[in-house]
Amino acid sequence: MPTLSVPVPPLAGGLLAIGELLVDAISIDFVADLSEATTLRVVAGGSPANLCRFVRRGGGAATLVAAVGQDGLGRRLLQVVAEAGLSTVHIQQLPDYATSVIVVARSQGTPEFIQYRDADRHLQPVPEELITGAAVVHTTAFALSKAPARQTILAAFATAHAHHIPVSIDWNYAEAIWGRKNNAADIFREVLAYAPLLKVSLDDVSRFTGTALPAEAAKAYLDTVAAPARITCLTCGADGVWFRCVGHPWQYLPAQPIAKVLDATGAGDAFWAGFLICWMGQQPLPACVTHALHTAAQRLTGQL
Repeated sequence: MPTLSVPVPPLAGGLLAIGELLVDAISIDFVADLSEATTLRVVAGGSPANLCRFVRRGGGAATLVAAVGQDGLGRRLLQVVAEAGLSTVHIQQLPDYATSVIVVARSQGTPEFIQYRDADRHLQPVPEELITGAAVVHTTAFALSKAPARQTILAAFATAHAHHIPVSIDWNYAEAIWGRKNNAADIFREVLAYAPLLKVSLDDVSRFTGTALPAEAAKAYLDTVAAPARITCLTCGADGVWFRCVGHPWQYLPAQPIAKVLDATGAGDAFWAGFLICWMGQQPLPACVTHALHTAAQRLTGQL
């Protein structure tokens, strides 16, 4: 992305996020794992839904496409989405499936979770005019992990690419979500063919490769496997973020110092929301990452 010397107008259309809207049942207390949890708090969750909410709170435009059940939890999710200032028009209410639930351990690091998925995996096709009217079309590895939603999302990416609409993915891979024997590597390659904006954490890379990798090794891996990505952001938690534009060397920015982490849940979504707000505003890449780090810090300290 070129360095900009004069202000430019933001890309029209805003963010279109396609994927999971579900219930997060989060432990009230900080726990090492869910065996220690005694009380759960029910909140609206799902990475694309969180992303849209954070983009909206940051002043950007965002539309969510997701699927919930025709049940009490689904109705609660619709209410929360509306209260966040987001449209519920494209949230599908499916009568034959229950709203998906994820049980999450409240933690100061990457949280443990258990999935109970139903409606989200049965996402129906996305209207073409919604895709072609977006500035960027986003999804997650979580959303791609189950069919038939996988085919729905990949079809949306193909439509976006055919109309020169950039795509974005948070490759938040977890074997617990995909299953032990899976085709995640094939799906990742398919997504990379669309030259996405790629957000991936060091934990994600380690889970995807099956090996705990330091940042330098993860960068080398991404140099090979994710070379087609238009932009790559490798987030390393408190150790900051490595980022690059396709065909250019890696750059680095440190994380903002935080005296006390109140909650790490959703910090990655806050990071990518901050990034996309600036990216849709056609800001230079380092400025996008700087703002992303700021919004992540806001989330970690309970300000977002």
